[in-house]
Amino acid sequence: MSNSPLAEVLRSRGLRLTAQRQLVLEAVHSLGHATPDQVHARVAETAAGVNITTVYRALELLEELGLVTHAHLSHGAPTYHAVGEAQHVHLVCRRCGAILEVSSGVLNPLADTLTRDHGFLIDIGHVALFGLCAGCGGGDA
Repeated sequence: MSNSPLAEVLRSRGLRLTAQRQLVLEAVHSLGHATPDQVHARVAETAAGVNITTVYRALELLEELGLVTHAHLSHGAPTYHAVGEAQHVHLVCRRCGAILEVSSGVLNPLADTLTRDHGFLIDIGHVALFGLCAGCGGGDA
């Protein structure tokens, strides 16, 4: 565990790798998109003594380190996911709750217009569009 990329990032910041931080990062990777409560439930499968406050602190630190990010995909808690090489837009079905990831390129025309006309840069990692998926009557893909 001490030779992991997480350990190297933490060490470069003068922090140490704890089992809880490693478990939280692993939970985010395995779950794909997860709320802090879902991450906590996954971590508790391995380490029952880890409390929700520890999970929140670990998620905040991992986001500060650029290893995870969050988006608001519902009215509740933020949803965390691992930082990948390709940014994506979240399509969230209001009826069934399905989350579809699409390339951030679909927003390029809008992003270009907003930058050109308003000097505004979109943070693609936090973009979530709500509607109905194809299965719930949103139309054909």
